Amino acid sequence: HAKARHYLAYYEWTNGRFDRAVKHLIIAARLGCGDSIKRLRTSYVDGLVSKEEFAMALRAHHAAVDAAKSPQRDAAATAVAAG
Repeated sequence: HAKARHYLAYYEWTNGRFDRAVKHLIIAARLGCGDSIKRLRTSYVDGLVSKEEFAMALRAHHAAVDAAKSPQRDAAATAVAAG
């Protein structure tokens, strides 16, 4: 779902609808999409996103990523990395 929002943002961006693209990027970032938060950071530097919008999206992104963490996922990632 987050990647779908990110792709919608790309579509809107390429069609010049930056305000709609930013809204999709914020929603995707809130869902934990790392690519969207990177694009929001670039948009903030370019002046297309306000400081408040970026800060809010960044906090929500961190919360979504932290909510997805669990001891079971960490153990599985360690097992996969170990081969």
